[in-house]
Parts: sequence; C-alpha cells; structure tokens
Amino acid sequence: MAGKLDGKKIAILATDGVEQVELTEPRKALEDAGATTELVSLEAGEIQGFDHLDHADRHKVDRTLDEVSAGDYDGLLIPGGVANGDFLRADEGAVRFTAGFAKARKPIAAICHAPWVLVEAGIVKGRTITSFPSLQTDVRNAGGTWVDEEVHVDRTPTTLVTSRKPDDIPAFSAKAIEEFCEGPHADMPQPAGAATAS
Repeated sequence: MAGKLDGKKIAILATDGVEQVELTEPRKALEDAGATTELVSLEAGEIQGFDHLDHADRHKVDRTLDEVSAGDYDGLLIPGGVANGDFLRADEGAVRFTAGFAKARKPIAAICHAPWVLVEAGIVKGRTITSFPSLQTDVRNAGGTWVDEEVHVDRTPTTLVTSRKPDDIPAFSAKAIEEFCEGPHADMPQPAGAATAS
C-alpha cells in the first residue's frame, strides 16, 4: 500500500478529548500509504488524547484553524471522542473548515462521534452515513439516513467515509485511503434536497 497516497496532504481535525486510537491508527495508516498529514486544531500547542474516559497521550498541533483552509489539503480526517466531537461542532472555525471540504467535493472521513461535525456543517442532509450509535437521532434530524455498518461510503457528491467505533478502524482506514487516493468525484450528482455547504 506504500506510495498510494504519495503527494497527498490530509488534514486531521481534532482537539482535546479526541479518542486517541482514532487519531493515531488512521494517521499511521495514511502516512504508511505515503500521505503527509497535519494535525489541525483550535489552538496551538498540544491536545489531550483519551482512551475512552481515561487520559492518554498529548499530541502536538501542526497548524491552527486560522492558519489553514480546505484548499491546502486533499482530504479531511476527523477522529472521534465525545468531547472532541462536541468541542469541534461548537466551534465556527472547525465547522467552516469542514464545510469547505464539502464545497470543494474533497473526501471527508469521520469516525465515532466525529459525524456531529458533519451534521453541524450542514452536509448530512440527503446522505447515508454511520457513526457511534448514540448519534443516529442527530443524523436523522439533520435529514440523513443512519446505518449500522462497520464502514459506509456515500459519494453524493462529496465522498463521506464514516465508521462507528474503534473496532472499525482497520476498515475505516482502508476506505479512507482508497477515497483520498481517488479524490473528488466531480461528476456525482447532488443528493435530493441537499444544499451545497458554504
């Protein structure tokens, strides 16, 4: 798989409360496939990872949201974690950054509680995704269809790769790599009733 993502630059959007394994394992998979990754966060310094409810490691932030735009990257990865997803969806810059990938039809991969950010960015309506099961009502209320699957890919029009939990990481990482490799699917139609994110 090495080299499949050579020349691709992927943003990883996360903050304090990120589920550590959902940050580190997909990131390693992307880098092993040749991608350059940058950890983008709300503030400079480090963010606190968690192993469920227990403190894990701290992770160095590469860039802050005010330094970047979706145009700087080929794709976006959003790890989970309850606090991480909640902090990100409440931050206008994080939501705007995520919506920028949808507007540009660049692939987005989100796992566990990260689809909260997709809901807040207005890019779930008319789409089919999965997530941690407790988010399914939020997905449906946002006009999306929720499915209980290890990994789900929806390509209408922005590719969304979603998974439910840490056990799904191998499938999630493999699909994310595949879709980041393929890039935007500009010929895909808008889903019925969906507005273009701005």
